[in-house]
Amino acid sequence: MATILLVIHVMIALALIITVLLQRSEGGGLGIGGGGGMMSGRGSANLMSRTTAILAAAFFVTSITLTIIARTSGTNESKIDAIQVDAPKDAGSVLDGLPPAKTPASTPEKAPEGPVVPKPE
Repeated sequence: MATILLVIHVMIALALIITVLLQRSEGGGLGIGGGGGMMSGRGSANLMSRTTAILAAAFFVTSITLTIIARTSGTNESKIDAIQVDAPKDAGSVLDGLPPAKTPASTPEKAPEGPVVPKPE
């Protein structure tokens, strides 16, 4: 049930995106061609506005329904938590595979005092 509703939800989302992108920014709808009839400038704006409103309402309904289905499914465990639980316990740390760090010499060299001037050749 959830898979079917999720597919419908994605199709509604894509249709909503397309519908919004097809609208004219000034509220004129598609504004294609002249003449009267259903797809005149004003008629297409009304049609696109209504389509957008219907798709938006359907998007909200499917979103809320998917949330309710996910909440009542009974599993509160995350998929990421399940992956971490399945990891081997004796694997150790990632840092265990690195070579040991080089330790500095026991007596570090003393920095020269004063300005250092290169010797002429």
